[in-house]
Amino acid sequence: VQLQASGGGLVQAGGSRRLSCVVDGSNFRDINMGWYREESGSEREWVAGIVGGGRTTFPDSYADSVKGRFTISRDNFKETVYLQMNSLKPEDTATYYCNTDPARWPWGQGTLVTVSS
Repeated sequence: VQLQASGGGLVQAGGSRRLSCVVDGSNFRDINMGWYREESGSEREWVAGIVGGGRTTFPDSYADSVKGRFTISRDNFKETVYLQMNSLKPEDTATYYCNTDPARWPWGQGTLVTVSS
């Protein structure tokens, strides 16, 4: 399985960013997926998760630090999971990764988001 996150960059505080992660080589549709982030010098932390399966709606969940600002979504046809990030804060600066929820695949390439104050 290959995980390729993209969409990071430099954004001002209060701005928005949309991250994408293409998942190659899995039965994506049935898998619970998540976004994680790692700040410099800190451990990687879970940010958001979205349930898989053959359904029309996908229950999601969020870390308290991003609840109400971030939205996770998925497109099973494109085998892609997204993270819409709004009202960004400097403390959101981190490298963001996708993986299963909970994480069990080898980590792929992350994407760096830098929020300037």
